[in-house]
Amino acid sequence: MTPSGYALAASAEMLYLDRPFLERVRAIAERGLLVEIWDWSTKDISGLAASGAQFSSMTGYLTGNLTEPDGIAALLDSAEESIKVASILDCPRLNVHGTGLDSSGLPVIPIEVTTPDMWLTAAYTLQRLAELGERHGRVFTLENLNLAVDHPGTPFARAADTMALVRAVDSPFLRMNLDLYHAQIGEGNLIELVRSALPFIGEIQVADVPGRCEPGTGEINYPAIAATLKDVDYTGVIGLEGWAKTDPDAAIDAFVAAFR
Repeated sequence: MTPSGYALAASAEMLYLDRPFLERVRAIAERGLLVEIWDWSTKDISGLAASGAQFSSMTGYLTGNLTEPDGIAALLDSAEESIKVASILDCPRLNVHGTGLDSSGLPVIPIEVTTPDMWLTAAYTLQRLAELGERHGRVFTLENLNLAVDHPGTPFARAADTMALVRAVDSPFLRMNLDLYHAQIGEGNLIELVRSALPFIGEIQVADVPGRCEPGTGEINYPAIAATLKDVDYTGVIGLEGWAKTDPDAAIDAFVAAFR
């Protein structure tokens, strides 16, 4: 925990890219940070469990979506499998999105307009996810994404959308993964966003804009964000989900300096 009361994590998917995955995980853990991973199905789970790392977050599904019958069934089935892996890794949070994404981060089925029926169905699907999380003592987090640069065509992508859905479900086992990199591109007004979303946040992720690198490489005023988090007594996790501008150790140094 930092002096401000929150913990710091970093994504092994985006740092130390010249190393095998297990070595990336160990490198982050050796820096004193929690570790975040994405698609667990491509990983050596027993190796991760034996790595000595403490995991903060992992992807909570493999396929599917929130609104179509077949997609809902696929999402819930793969969420069940993800829960089993989370138990092995003792990972408390499982991350989901408005729809399934391909290897490039694009929606498998792009959707430009979300109808009222889709909103109601998405909320019901997320309620079922929350019930699954409650049965197993894990929290699902719904991440906001940006449409302009990285994830065009993704439904329920804005932070305002994820907050509305999480608020509608109203379960401690479904929270927001508030990604400030995506929110800056899509919505801005980050300090007020943090304040309004605080009751619904399960985790905060950061990277700078443009470039999606460590704090201090772009336009976001992360010292002001850190001051706001201290002011509102945030006690969750802040995860660096960004690339290293040059050196991964320097990126972690900049991240830690911004939030410690």
